[in-house]
Amino acid sequence: MKIAIMQPTFLPWIGYFSMMSEVDKFVLLDDVQFERRSWQQRNKILTSNGPIWLTVPVANKSLRLQQINNVQILYEKDFIKKIIRSIELNYSKAPHYKLYSKKIYSILEERPKKLSILTIRLIKEIKKILEIKTKLILSSEMNINGKREERLLNICLSLKAKTYLSPPNSKSYLDQSDIFNKNNIVLEYFNYSHPTYPQLIKEFQPYISVIDLIFNCGRSSKDYL
Repeated sequence: MKIAIMQPTFLPWIGYFSMMSEVDKFVLLDDVQFERRSWQQRNKILTSNGPIWLTVPVANKSLRLQQINNVQILYEKDFIKKIIRSIELNYSKAPHYKLYSKKIYSILEERPKKLSILTIRLIKEIKKILEIKTKLILSSEMNINGKREERLLNICLSLKAKTYLSPPNSKSYLDQSDIFNKNNIVLEYFNYSHPTYPQLIKEFQPYISVIDLIFNCGRSSKDYL
């Protein structure tokens, strides 16, 4: 069995779901430290003038060491309307916007208290749209201890994984350890080549939220993973 482990992020990019589609189980690492102004709370969409950020404001005053699954969303300003309006302005003319936008908006409008609840609900919906069959698991429900590679290993051992598929940015510290080899777990890196697909602008723009792919390509989106 092959698994991957990633933090839940807000409206993730295509590579996130491509990696998910490559494994049997995908662990959402929601009980590690929250990083402010990271992909955990924001992502980019495409406009005629280039990418812009969509950000979910969160409570972080005196909460620097809080875990992702404890982060509370700040609804003081109606950012939900702003996010929906930004998406609508820039994608309403996309071929498949009407087919998928209502469900995404309905999840945003549920206004959950916690960031992880919002991001994971969106991830599950996009996974469904992309017809990915991989099982999702929350690390917070696994009661796993350890830091960095030890924690990753313990998740693999708990799920009886034979192969761990890691994002390439972990290579710098994973290659310095033989912890996976000692436990007979094959360590692989996910080397992703970003595809091009039809967009609303002429010059293709990579590394933005997967909703750009979905709104432009509809049911064929899964073919670009």
